[in-house]
Amino acid sequence: MIHDSKPALTAHLNGSGGDIEGWVVVDSLVDGLAMGGTRMTADVTEAEVAGLARDMTHKFALAGLRIGGAKAGIVASGGDREQVFRTFGRTVKPLLHGGVHLGIDMGVTPADRAVFFEEAGYDPRYRLGAADMPMDWRTYYEPLIDATGHGVGTAVVAALEAGGRSGPARVVVQGFGAVGRAVARFLDARGHVVTGIADIDGTLSAPKIPVDDVVAATDEFGRIDRSRLPAHVKRMEGPEAWLDVDADVLVLAAQPYALNAENAHRLRVPLVVEGANLASSGEAKEKAAAAGVALVPGVIANIGGAASAALAVTRVVPFELPAAQRKAWVFDWVANKVRINTQSLLAIAAAQPADALSELLDVRLKELR
Repeated sequence: MIHDSKPALTAHLNGSGGDIEGWVVVDSLVDGLAMGGTRMTADVTEAEVAGLARDMTHKFALAGLRIGGAKAGIVASGGDREQVFRTFGRTVKPLLHGGVHLGIDMGVTPADRAVFFEEAGYDPRYRLGAADMPMDWRTYYEPLIDATGHGVGTAVVAALEAGGRSGPARVVVQGFGAVGRAVARFLDARGHVVTGIADIDGTLSAPKIPVDDVVAATDEFGRIDRSRLPAHVKRMEGPEAWLDVDADVLVLAAQPYALNAENAHRLRVPLVVEGANLASSGEAKEKAAAAGVALVPGVIANIGGAASAALAVTRVVPFELPAAQRKAWVFDWVANKVRINTQSLLAIAAAQPADALSELLDVRLKELR
């Protein structure tokens, strides 16, 4: 089975015409194609990149997309940023032109992507054996920035409905970057109540947090300016105080393994939805399941950005639609896949909780063959 296999390719990056340290892991190839984001942090490891690449394989299989999973990781060294990405572009040029599309992830911006695409002479509009995209990548992709948050919000709503809940739920959002903000706005607009928000500086809580006010006080990196918040929004003590907020749902939208073996016993919510990659460790998932907590993994909930890109790379998107209608089509596609997979996972988990995700993966892989 594909989810038990070894990666198809692991490339160690030492830099072409410059020094970088990093890896590209191609976990799987489907029809000669694979894709995933590029992450740059000071502590990224080969094992982390491999785990993220495997997640991409699972995401695409679950979504029914004919493309394999890949991921790149660059160890941040504090050097000249543009030169780092020019070196990266030269180094990964053969992969980009060979069917491995590398996008953006934690620590990498659209501007960085533009640099390494340019240096590699890579343009996703053109690929042998495929119709040309009728627009440049930024025109297509940047309006879809909230697609991941839209999918994660859809997973929350679908899981609540599957659990028989019809009224408003109280939600904690851990991580307030682009995904966290989009999820909070999505759920707030649908009548749910955000009672906790955590950023890099700590946790905020209130019986009902004014989401629009907090979003307005948040910078592009997800850091909230406490001086601009209403007085009734309180600061909570402790680096993981988001686990102590009274709520019905916890959305994990920040760093890897935020929920782990050391803190999973503190869960107070009946539902966890992963809005980030590798948001929970395997042991944390086991502890949550043993405690009766339903958990929707990121490979189901957090597909919006990856699927938006994969839909274009595989030329599934109806590019001829006007911009607003094309965006709505992509968002509806993402929401439909997330809703179906969330409902299917929870239905399987009700009968065999330990193997629910593997069972669903096997079903989707058979559908792809």
